[in-house]
Amino acid sequence: MENGPVKFSILITTKNRIKDLAYTLEKSRYLLESGDVKCIICDDGSTDGTSGFIQANYPKIQLIQNKESKGLIYSRNRLLGLVNTEFAISLDDDAHFITENPLSILKAYFDTNPVCGVVALRIFWGLHAPAETNSSKDNSNVQGFVGCAHVWRMKAWRAIPDYPAWFIFYGEEDFASYQLFKNNIEIHYLPEVLVHHRVDVKARKNSSDYTLRLRRSLRSGWYLYFLFFPLQKIPIKMAYSIWMQLQLKVFKGDFKAFKAISLALFDLMFAIPKIVKCSNRLTQIEYDRYQKLGETRVYWKPEKQ
Repeated sequence: MENGPVKFSILITTKNRIKDLAYTLEKSRYLLESGDVKCIICDDGSTDGTSGFIQANYPKIQLIQNKESKGLIYSRNRLLGLVNTEFAISLDDDAHFITENPLSILKAYFDTNPVCGVVALRIFWGLHAPAETNSSKDNSNVQGFVGCAHVWRMKAWRAIPDYPAWFIFYGEEDFASYQLFKNNIEIHYLPEVLVHHRVDVKARKNSSDYTLRLRRSLRSGWYLYFLFFPLQKIPIKMAYSIWMQLQLKVFKGDFKAFKAISLALFDLMFAIPKIVKCSNRLTQIEYDRYQKLGETRVYWKPEKQ
């Protein structure tokens, strides 16, 4: 990148995942030591020595701490509130760049696409890096972005409300996407920049927090229906969402899913006052335009296996 003011901040929130974070920081060392970025990490109440590790090994990183865990979304809001650069890269503590020189690519893209407020990056999900990293996909205007790896033009972030901390986990990206759309700010998928998200997706179903994750995923989707969708669309969307969970999970013996559905419906009822306060409903015309955008690109797989 050109010499001059630092343009990018890297933002990471973490909690009790010191090994994942250490690997991410080591893989990102070339960026952190280049002088082209600032890095801010929020330690969300870790008890595994995370803060001490950062202070001892990466003293130039700006560290903030939640004495008690406040959740991912609260922490992301704190981080974004501290940014004083033009752009902010949000990474999970188990994600790192595979593409070399990502900052130059990102800066050039933002400069040539002034209506773009968020760049959604190409993400490979898996414990091991892909053998093939090329992609034939083109840049595109899409509905949303994935939390583990995206880049904000901070001017766009400041044009919309903060992430809804009451969601706790999941859904904040779509909340921001609808708000951006209402402000005529675009989200662009940029496959030129590849990130490795070191997650075993299949193993998550058997993890101890499967029910909690599904509960939060379902309720955040339902919150979004009530916050943004035209009223006549909500009953159909709700019925379809519940039916698909029953058909694909519960009727096949996944009774943890039934528990998650029940608890998510309970959460929805108690969130009604917040939904009424925060709603920013799309008109039918806006809804139709939004549906014509490209779908959010969540998972990428190599074209040559």
